[in-house]
Amino acid sequence: MKLQQLIYAVKVAECGNITEASRRLFVSQPSITASIRELEAEMGVTIFERSNKGVVVTEEGETFLGYARQVLEQVDLLEERYCGEARQVPHFSVSCQHYSFAVNAFVDVIRQFDAARYDFTLREEQTHEIIEDVSHMKSELGILYLSSRNREVIEKMLRQNELEFAPLFRAEPHVFLSSSHPLAGRSSVTLDDLQDYPYLSYEQGDYNSFYFSEEILSTLDRAKNIRVRDRATLFNLVIGLDGYTVCSGVISAELNGEGIVAVLLDVDEYMEIGVITRKNSQLTRYGEAYVEALRRHI
Repeated sequence: MKLQQLIYAVKVAECGNITEASRRLFVSQPSITASIRELEAEMGVTIFERSNKGVVVTEEGETFLGYARQVLEQVDLLEERYCGEARQVPHFSVSCQHYSFAVNAFVDVIRQFDAARYDFTLREEQTHEIIEDVSHMKSELGILYLSSRNREVIEKMLRQNELEFAPLFRAEPHVFLSSSHPLAGRSSVTLDDLQDYPYLSYEQGDYNSFYFSEEILSTLDRAKNIRVRDRATLFNLVIGLDGYTVCSGVISAELNGEGIVAVLLDVDEYMEIGVITRKNSQLTRYGEAYVEALRRHI
């Protein structure tokens, strides 16, 4: 097994097809194809399922690529230590639910480790994707929440995937509203106060169970429901439709503007937001800096 083979495999997985990987790596397609086939044969693993439309990473391939990324990260650190700054290309990835403080912390890490070259990734994703990313080492860490309603199921999934949860903070549920919303000036609101307004939530795909919902109390019956995939769309609809979403209450005016406010939701519940990592793993300096930055923004 050669490092170059791992580089090819990781790049193909990133691009989704060999043609684009070939273009980015300045290597011929036949060379990449042959190299990956040799790697699969030597390791006894099928990394990719191939079709006319490109390649798809297999389940065992995801695990293999997770280890490959770790190896390449260690190579980067060795080159940085012994080959000088000119060879340094920092790599760091985070998967998280849709939290503005997670974005702010990511910005802090990039500023702290600013260099001529770096390769950082921030994924705002569905809950099950966060767990999969960290389990397969696609991301170094993930950010999600636990509550009395989802804790048993999520903690079981974390154990099955050899992950652990480290709490960051415990929050009382709030709602995000438009600053012009009729309820925006209240110190707190009840579910009855909100019943006539559209409820916004993040769609969870095939895992659309309340256990994976980003919004606490998602099982309650609501007359008006809208599901979205990204934070910008959700906030635009909150403002445009006088809608609301349930959240931790931590908001960034710098990222989200002055048009969104957080109001306490009067319910007997909690959200414990924390970081998930692989068991017995040690955070890189980027991961450690990111966790420190998170604590500054919450």
